[in-house]
Amino acid sequence: MDAMRAIVQRLRVSSRACERQLGVSSAQLFVLQQLDQAAAASIAELAQRTLTHQSSVSVVVTRLAERGLVARRASLEDARRTEIALTPAGRALLRRAPRTVQAELIAAVDRLPADERRGLAQSLTTLARALGAGDEAPPLLFDGDEARSGTGAGDHEES
Repeated sequence: MDAMRAIVQRLRVSSRACERQLGVSSAQLFVLQQLDQAAAASIAELAQRTLTHQSSVSVVVTRLAERGLVARRASLEDARRTEIALTPAGRALLRRAPRTVQAELIAAVDRLPADERRGLAQSLTTLARALGAGDEAPPLLFDGDEARSGTGAGDHEES
């Protein structure tokens, strides 16, 4: 339990600092940073980069677009495809942003040997099911909905 508490605490502290310093949720910053690695990306590509479901990424991208940090546009290669791109305001925000704890967590898990990653994934899946987690796609970590939905015990609101 100490390890679980330490991870959750690290995520919570990082999320609060992100919101306080940048005015965006930790999930929003994580998506912005993943988008910064390419000129533009589709929702499906961002979902792949953030290791989450397309619907979860779409919610975060909508919030970012409302704030003028990203823009949706038709792909130059395929007009049927919508791409998401950083705006100048999004790039300016990223220049002052630290690396997200989500990126650190992914990197740490990636450094584990393959058999340990598989074991960790199986154990966490079993634990989530035992806690009653449903089969629907969970949101990105600290996407700002925890306080509104009651799942984060009022930890924070998204700006």
